Parts: sequence; structure tokens; C-alpha cells
Amino acid sequence: MTQVDRRNRPRAADVLVVDDEDDIRELLELSLMRMGLACDTAGSVGAARALLAERSYRLCLTDMRLPDGDGLELVEYIQTLRPGLPVAVITAFGSIETAIRALKLGAFDFVTKPVELKALRELVQHALKLHAVEPVEHGAASAERSLIGHSAAFVQLRAQAGKLARNQAPVFIHGESGTGKEVIARYIHALGARAAGPFVPVNCGAISPELMESEFFGHRKGSFTGATADKSGLFQAAGGGTLFLDEIGELPLAMQVKLLRAIQERAVRPVGAHAEEPVDVRILSASHQDLGRLVAEGRFRQDLFFRINVITLRVPPLRERREDIPDLAAYILARLAVREGGAPRRLSAAALEALQAYAFPGNVRELENLLERACALCEGEEIGAGDLGVEGDCGALAAPGGGENGASPAAEAEVAGEGRDEVERLRIIRALEQTRWNRSAAARNLGMTLRQLRYRLQKWGMD
Repeated sequence: MTQVDRRNRPRAADVLVVDDEDDIRELLELSLMRMGLACDTAGSVGAARALLAERSYRLCLTDMRLPDGDGLELVEYIQTLRPGLPVAVITAFGSIETAIRALKLGAFDFVTKPVELKALRELVQHALKLHAVEPVEHGAASAERSLIGHSAAFVQLRAQAGKLARNQAPVFIHGESGTGKEVIARYIHALGARAAGPFVPVNCGAISPELMESEFFGHRKGSFTGATADKSGLFQAAGGGTLFLDEIGELPLAMQVKLLRAIQERAVRPVGAHAEEPVDVRILSASHQDLGRLVAEGRFRQDLFFRINVITLRVPPLRERREDIPDLAAYILARLAVREGGAPRRLSAAALEALQAYAFPGNVRELENLLERACALCEGEEIGAGDLGVEGDCGALAAPGGGENGASPAAEAEVAGEGRDEVERLRIIRALEQTRWNRSAAARNLGMTLRQLRYRLQKWGMD
């Protein structure tokens, strides 16, 4: 770089580049200047700390290996000194584990050496969007309205999600069926640098295995029977935004291999194409299943598990935040009133008490179903306990901290005076009745897969 170029740089720098190799620093500085960004450079942790103490930046790029420390040390330092400053790490190819450690410490993202300029530009563009306060706040306000609750568990979850929105790390959202995992994913997207981009949700269990590769990656005309035109996949549709993989535990092993490569390479190969296409997406995933158990059983790839499970968010079931039920119920009733074009119905004291005593194996989704049914059945403006249909229900007997769906089988059997199978059968029948025998909806409310529900119905001769 010429002396004239350096002399013409603006005094206020946008990016701090930290690397002990002169040629790398100059390459990065030149690339960033072509994007209209001014840079300061440092060759060590100490020099970087001195600059950070004196000046403000919009982004920090740091190598992992430095003569007097490492990038992880600098990430921690920035998180303490300048928590709002995005920091991205540059790591050698094959050192992904180190990059993941950096993400867990609060790094925004990472790039591997040799640095691909296209990937660098995308990273920088997303990082700088974090300073676009107005769009982010607007998106957050919209998402915040769907996050209802003031319980300690939910307040903590909301704070964690807000923090994770400021980086690009893959997040795995774990929670029982119906807890609102997609709502949390949308919240993370709305608060992040990709808020202006698309949010593309996909239920991995709802796609036929035969069509899965085409749905995810797209296809070329003539690649198979029925492929009459080129078609983009879900990865391309989510370009510049977020791809939310719900129920990722349902993916077949063959698709898990292809998904892992797409995430690692940040590129996909459409069916029938000869070359890969770069994609720019953030991956958020979710499941009600224990992926660690699936890995142990050989049903989920360990390498994919480590890749998507950089950070885990646990969404508490409704029985662990019963104090949120009044606010949730009021929100749902108001939304139903808008849809039906009338005034919101209100809950009687007895109805509210019944809801707070109920175990909600289907969580918030079941609460929505109960209230919608109650609105249809009640004759006045007030919903009574009898309109809810939860009095005397075996679900109300479930003890917190039980199984996956909140019920302790031993406790249920003891109270009901029947065997475990009979208690489960009654619960499943009720769920089917609530959904008008829609098996898919009933399975979601029960926190089980459709296959599991079908097995139980066959066992009881009800299929």
C-alpha cells in the first residue's frame, strides 16, 4: 500500500485488524478499504489492547495465534471492555474447535485461513449491521410482543436469546413440543444483524426423505422426473438471513451428512448441478428430542451434533413458569378476538385457577387450543372453568419434573388407580378429541412424533 493511500485514510477507523503477519494485515486492510472502511492494525494482543483503550471501532478482526497471547484472550477482553463491539476470529483451516470456543466466549463469527474475500465481505457486512440501531430495534419490538412472560426462567431465556442475537454462532434450541421454540428463533433473528434478511422455518420431520435434498439445496431442470425447471432450495431462500431447522432430530442419516457439509463449506450443490453454490445463512435448529441420546443410539451424527450445538438454549415448559399463564392467556384471547372480530373474552377466577393447576403436557400450544375451544363453547363473555375441560383431567395430576411431557407415570398411576398404559391412553384420546382426531396435531400437543402416536394406537387396536 502506498504512502499516499495511508495518508488519505480517515482519522476515525472502522475496523481493528489484529494479526502478527504483515502480509495478512495488509491484505485485510486493503480489502476493507475497498469496502470504504478505514482500519487500524496491531500485531499483538498488547498493541490491540492499547488501541482499544484509546479508540472506538465498529468491528475487530483478530488472528487466533499471536506472539503474546491468542485471539480467545482478546475476545474475552473485548467482551469486558467493549461488550457491544463485534469481534470475529481468523483461524487456520482445521481448527474449527478453537473457533467454536471463541463463539461460546462471545465472538461474532469466524473465517478460516486462507481468507476468502467473499466470505470476509459477508462477515463484515453482517457485523456492521449490528450498528444499524433503528432497524434492529424495530425488529426486536415486533418480536418482543410474542415473548410473553415475566417468570424468572423466561426472563433469563429472553436475555440469553438477546445476547446470542449479536453473533453468528449456531444455536440449538431444546424444549418440549409446544414451548415456543420457533418464537425464540424468530426473536434471535429479529435482534441480529440478519434482521433485514429472510427467516425461513422448516420442519425437518414434514419433508419426504426422497425430496429432502431437492427441498434443501434446490435442483436443476431435468435432474429427475418432474424437474421441469430450475428450483432454488431452502438454503438459497434463506440467503442473507436465517434458516431455522425445526425437529432436526428427524433428519435421516444420509441427509445429515449433506447438511453437515453445507454448514461447514457454506455452500450447497443443487441436485443435478456440477458445482457447489455459496450460501450465506445463519443456522438455528431445534428439537424436543435429546440429541445426545440420539447420538449414543447411532441415530444422529456426532460431528453434526457438535456443529449445530455450539450454544444450547433450553426453553422451559409451561409447568415451570405457571406465573406466566395469566399473561399468556390474555394475549391469546386478545388475538382470538381480533380474528373473530369481537371483544376479548375474559377468564373467571375459577378458570384461571384451573389453568394454573393444569400440567399442560402440550405447553403453550395446548393452552392456545384450550382457549380457542373454550371461546367456541362459552355462552357469555366470561370463560368458566367448565368451558376449559381440564377439571379432573389426568394431565392436571402430573407432577413437575416428571417425564418428557411433564407427567410422572408413577404418580399418575397412583392417583388414577390404573396402570401406566391406561393413563397414557386416556391422555392420547383427549388430545385426539381436542384436535378433532388430527393425528399430526395431537402428536405435537403430546410431545411425541407421529410415528410414536401411531405405534400406541396400533398397540391399543385404535388405528
